[in-house]
Amino acid sequence: MTPADLQHFLHNLIAQDLHLSVMIWGAPGIGKSSIVAQVADTHQFPLIDVRLSQLAPTDLRGLPVAENGVSRWYPPEFLPIEGAGILFLDELNLAPPIMQGMAQQLILDRKVGSYEVPDGWFIWAAGNRKEDRAAIFDMPTPLANRFLHLEVRVDFESFKRFAFSGRIHEQVLAFLAFRTELLHKMDTVRPAWPSPRSWEMASRLHRAGLSVTPAVGEAAGAEFATFVRLYETLPDLDAIIRGDGEHLAVPTEASARYATVIGLVVRAENATQGYHAFAWLSEQAGAEWIQLFATDLIRAFRQRGLLGELAHLAQKDVRLQQAMRTYMGLVGR
Repeated sequence: MTPADLQHFLHNLIAQDLHLSVMIWGAPGIGKSSIVAQVADTHQFPLIDVRLSQLAPTDLRGLPVAENGVSRWYPPEFLPIEGAGILFLDELNLAPPIMQGMAQQLILDRKVGSYEVPDGWFIWAAGNRKEDRAAIFDMPTPLANRFLHLEVRVDFESFKRFAFSGRIHEQVLAFLAFRTELLHKMDTVRPAWPSPRSWEMASRLHRAGLSVTPAVGEAAGAEFATFVRLYETLPDLDAIIRGDGEHLAVPTEASARYATVIGLVVRAENATQGYHAFAWLSEQAGAEWIQLFATDLIRAFRQRGLLGELAHLAQKDVRLQQAMRTYMGLVGR
């Protein structure tokens, strides 16, 4: 499933109050942990992130304390004792077998020692796969059988949804729209390589005027630097969204067109600006570029709560009405 599919699935588990344990599988850096955090934030749930690989058995079960001649196990302070939330066992299969055995009792019986997980808490976990060459241990069959298993793959459309929230620099998003295969390209030899997680770090570096190479590696960093220089040749995007772009032409090179389209989507802060960009592209570009722009604009405006404003403006323009009808189905989720 895609990251967007995973997010939708986890939201539904909470909405339907299905306290089924979930194991999320996927390559490093694709956003498994971030999605769980976003779901928790959406539902205003506390999130407790437990890394079993960093714990000893007594850290999870607690310490024995003698009371009236009998040992009682005092649970650790990081485990929840009331309310509702998400207990997240991240990197579960990095933990050695003895700790996975402790987790098995926690997941199956919702208790360990004298500690019991409160009824309102969901128990979810995540880990990498063998083919990711992570230093993982095999998951015991009895433990695996206690989970729902969800495998997440890299998906650029899901990354765009995240990017339109404003967390990813416009030029990083435009570059990845042109070189989608570099969204995730694991390198088992070099420590820095492209992934959604490392591109988020690269975006922060780029905003600060620093090289992205330490985050995504030399090859991807060099390509991105070349792409950034391309931005100097783009038409004035701010003039276009103001409605002053009639004298400007769409670039002929594909990479520059991707940069132009993504740049217009990111910079359009209201329906009027989005309409100006749409009208300009309608006069200047082919159908595939108009489709790309309209799909991304509708998706971005939906996330920002501006889709109704755009629909109202579309009533005044037949072309925009047609685009809305044609492309709404493409971004329905």
